[in-house]
Amino acid sequence: MPRPVEALIHTEALAHNLARARAAAPDAKVWAVVKANAYGHGIEQAYAGLKGADGFALLDLREAERIRALGWRGPVLLLEGCFDARDLELCSRLNLWHTVHHEAQIDWLAAHKTHAPHHVFLKMNSGMNRLGFRPAAFAAAWRRLSGLTQVESIALMTHLSDADGSRGVAQQLAVFDEATRDLPGERTLANSAATLRFAPTVEKVRGDWVRPGIMVYGSSPDFPENGIADWDLRPTMSLRAQLIATQALKAGEQVGYGGRFTAERDMMLGVVACGYADGYPRVVPDGTPVLIGEARTRLVGRVSMDMITIDLTPAPDARPGSVATLWGVSPGGTVLPIDEIAQAAGTVGYELMCALAPRVPTRAV
Repeated sequence: MPRPVEALIHTEALAHNLARARAAAPDAKVWAVVKANAYGHGIEQAYAGLKGADGFALLDLREAERIRALGWRGPVLLLEGCFDARDLELCSRLNLWHTVHHEAQIDWLAAHKTHAPHHVFLKMNSGMNRLGFRPAAFAAAWRRLSGLTQVESIALMTHLSDADGSRGVAQQLAVFDEATRDLPGERTLANSAATLRFAPTVEKVRGDWVRPGIMVYGSSPDFPENGIADWDLRPTMSLRAQLIATQALKAGEQVGYGGRFTAERDMMLGVVACGYADGYPRVVPDGTPVLIGEARTRLVGRVSMDMITIDLTPAPDARPGSVATLWGVSPGGTVLPIDEIAQAAGTVGYELMCALAPRVPTRAV
């Protein structure tokens, strides 16, 4: 039989979380962000749950081709735009909308021969200092684009760097608002954190499009201040494996490489068929939560390439074949948010989702 580990992609949870984004910004259209292979979920597995979006936003042309191959005929946005002038040929063929964030991309458009003019999202650097035109140069870039026959429409875009933290969005919103005051075009500013925290009350944050990413995949953008239950989000990926062995430990015996954990009493140990080669983070400490059946227990001992070891005290009836849920939803419906595992690993839910190893089978349910 196949090795007993898999990731389940929950279609109804994806649709629910997308609806939460729409409810937070009811007068805006919604991009479903599916970059990084739909945050590790797989574009094909996630599509059924996300096709209620108004458009799909992603990074590379291969992902855009996959969305079109699934039958999507609506808007598809390249969030980082074209990386080479030749990319515009595929943009024309697939009818892709694309971001413009530096002068060379405007030059490429000016030289591009196309029968169908393009939808462009002009990006401003309002303070994050990654991509985009500085506010003082933004209007000039808009004028260049507006003079091209290759361009049908120009939307205005920025990215809010502190929507999940204490600084909030006011400063960047003011910068964006001032630099775009006299420019026409749709606006898009809000990522997941801005959509949940500010879009319900601040119309300018909602804009015309919101761009929810991590919230759609059942992780809280401002954890631990708020968990997924606070935002009414549902886990969309469940990483599950089975027990493949048990061990009866005596008090004082150690577990795993380096003997990091020492049994403080006689106890039963379970060996789970999942390790860091599957994408489970090696750096998590003893005590990291795991579900065995519906019981919440803890990891003990160092994570190995192919296995972890867990304390079976809360689940005395567990045997080889019993299901362990490493994050997500157990077979009986108990939730272990991915954010808790990410916090134990000193990272964020985004990374764990995206780091799911190719050897782990995924299936939509």
